[in-house]
Amino acid sequence: MYDERLAGFSRERLDGRPIPGDLRVLLVAQWEGRTDFTHLLDLEFFEAGEVHPLLDTSYLSEKEIADPEMQAVNAAAAEMAKYAKLVAKGGKGWIGYWLHPDEPADRAWHLMELDTEFSFWSLVGLTLTEGVAAERAGYRDEPDERIAFTQLAAELAELGLPLSTQDYDALDDTEYTVNPEKLMEELIEAEREKRGLR
Repeated sequence: MYDERLAGFSRERLDGRPIPGDLRVLLVAQWEGRTDFTHLLDLEFFEAGEVHPLLDTSYLSEKEIADPEMQAVNAAAAEMAKYAKLVAKGGKGWIGYWLHPDEPADRAWHLMELDTEFSFWSLVGLTLTEGVAAERAGYRDEPDERIAFTQLAAELAELGLPLSTQDYDALDDTEYTVNPEKLMEELIEAEREKRGLR
């Protein structure tokens, strides 16, 4: 029923890569108007045509856009958008996958978060749902995030979206091969150098 829409999302947000199973479930739920997952995970997936946050310059004035320093940052951000595949609004800003070509292909996609100050954050877990659930566990009424995560995992499983673990401490926490924050800094410096700003 949603095959065309899913294919479009894949092309626009993931460069045509297959949509992970949990993301497929969450997207269809949003498109059907279900609020159960939204309530638990506080995510809103991008609609077709929404600008990637790293490419959005609509908030800048003409003067800021013309500034060579800002041009260097924007050029670096455009390069980062090739690897930072953001799929939803939520958390600190936006959430998605880190798909740099130097990351191992034999593991689940790394999860990432971009905040409104353009800082990159790693999320634990093997799936987007696990990463977001782990983060959301810190915002629940239960003060112990480990217990809160277990409760959240159980609620997600009841809705048909089981996680690979209900144990917070067992969540995958593999480090990036290429750190997004460091790469962004390197790209900005390279763009500054191209513009004679060093």
